[in-house]
Amino acid sequence: MHTEQGARGVAVITGGSRGIGSATAIAAARAGWSVLITYQSDEHAAGKVVETIRTAGGLSSSIRADMADEDDIAAIFDAADELGTVTAFVANAGIAATQSRVDELTASRVAEILAVNVAGPLLACGHAVRRMSTLRGGAGGGIVLVSSAASRLGGPGEYVDYAASKGAVDTLGVGLAREVAAEGIRVNVVRPGVIDTELHGRNGRPDRAKDLAHTIPMQRPGDAAEVAAAIVWLLSDDASYTTGSILDVAGGR
Repeated sequence: MHTEQGARGVAVITGGSRGIGSATAIAAARAGWSVLITYQSDEHAAGKVVETIRTAGGLSSSIRADMADEDDIAAIFDAADELGTVTAFVANAGIAATQSRVDELTASRVAEILAVNVAGPLLACGHAVRRMSTLRGGAGGGIVLVSSAASRLGGPGEYVDYAASKGAVDTLGVGLAREVAAEGIRVNVVRPGVIDTELHGRNGRPDRAKDLAHTIPMQRPGDAAEVAAAIVWLLSDDASYTTGSILDVAGGR
């Protein structure tokens, strides 16, 4: 772990209690950020991530937040301010529902997915920009939006609604990058492919990652740490001239 706590400032990572989010939180702490993670319901899992970071000498805390709730989103960044100067934001929290065709979708399902996966990142990016923008006295920083390879594959027969929401995330990344490029903020998108996390089990298909391995050119699902490495690189100074990019971490799929 980086020996100087918070040397890079504070990284806010939504959905940081498990999967890609927890791997990113730990990797960001190792790279020198103080880390604030959010969780929806599993306080114990979030606590384990925080404890892992603290045990290794980092600074971390967690906060429960519903990414469809504007007040909760504001509270996230108020909590981050208590840790220090926000210089990184990772919009990772997202939801997908069980497998469904478009002609079986309900308005409530679509509204929930759009609220969490699209409105949530949009509003959270606004809070991040207000803190990072050099025009507002900020120190600049990096934003990474976690999209999905589904945004270009479409999710037919499974979750076209989820895929469509991630298409909106791609567009948010490109547009916001151009909007704030002269304000010291870089914005990029990472599109994971089939990653072996518990998300599949929560959606009723625990073996989905393994079942799809044969459809991936690399013949295996990805690991959350592989996605985290890409995210932290985009946040780092090594990516200082990279903004508005969409990086696929999908094994060639």
